[in-house]
Order: sequence, then C-alpha cells, then structure tokens
Amino acid sequence: MGLRDILTGRHQVKGPAPDRLFAISTAYVTLQSEHQIDPSGSAAIVFQALATSDFESTLKDMEEVVTATGGDSGTTVSTEDDSYGYHWMILHNPDGAPSVEDLAVGINAVSSSIETAGYGERLLCAVFAFLDAQKRRVYFIYNYKRGYWYPFVPAPGDAQEHSTERELQLKAQIGSEMPLEPELERWFPLWGIPI
Repeated sequence: MGLRDILTGRHQVKGPAPDRLFAISTAYVTLQSEHQIDPSGSAAIVFQALATSDFESTLKDMEEVVTATGGDSGTTVSTEDDSYGYHWMILHNPDGAPSVEDLAVGINAVSSSIETAGYGERLLCAVFAFLDAQKRRVYFIYNYKRGYWYPFVPAPGDAQEHSTERELQLKAQIGSEMPLEPELERWFPLWGIPI
C-alpha cells in the first residue's frame, strides 16, 4: 500500500477469480431439484462504506446501473445500513419469479464497480437467500476475500444460534457444485440479514 492509497482510501486487492461467484447460478438447480431448497428471489452484497464523495458517487452509479439492467426482469434495488456499520445493497426479483442468474449478474456488477473504482478491499460478502421445504431460511454466503462460499442456517427463533449440523449436511450435498470454504472456522454467521 503506497502513500496515494492511504490518502485516497483506495487499495488494489488481487482477489480470487470473480467467476466463483457464478457457481451459485448452477448450484441452485441441484439445491432445488434434489434437496427441495428453493431460491427466495433475493440477494445482497455487503460492504464497508467510505464517507468520500468518490465512493458515494460510485455507489450511486452502481445503483442506477443495477436498477436499469434489472428493469427488464423486474429486479428492484434497495439499500440499508446495519448496526455493525456495513452497507447492504439488496436485490429482489419480482414475487413468484426468482432468478438466481439475474441476482448473480446484478451482484457481480456491483462488486466489479467497487473493485474497478479501487475499493475492492471494502467488499465483505454476497448473500443469496433460499427457503427449504419447511420454509426455513437457508443462506449461501460468498466471501470476497477468500473466494469461497459457505452455507449459513439460522436456528429458529430470535436467539443468535445457527444449525451447524444442517450447514455440514449442505456442505456434503452441494460441495461438488461450488467452491466451499474448506476451513470451517471461517464460516462466519451473519446476524440480522435483511433478505
């Protein structure tokens, strides 16, 4: 990191191959057909915002691009900040028409814009929401810094607990379909997911 990077808050990060994000575009077929886990029609990208006019301009441009490209499919975009100081850009497909492919393309457009602007190190993760046969939430989280996916299954109720047993079961079921994080201690739970 050079002086210019420090002054501008930018840093070029050589990250993992971006095509790993698109593994969800094919893995969901197996989830749906073999394991009765259906896409909910929503996904989000999570990043640490920076209070500079350049970063805010990049966010505004991204939102406009995703809104414009999602117009054909009816995908909508919203944003929210969480209590941990992270910014969520949320994409929703129209009710009854979930498209994991459209969501992955939108999420990729946002992450590519952030990386191109020199803020790649601010990316935390992408989250895709699914529902199992009992209508419980199942999330697949893509860690940008590691380039791996992992499942996250919150336990029922308001307690901040997750079902490690179900997550390991999902790993066994879908591990050959997508690059899953091999180090289980890096399967970080995300609480308060707004999708």
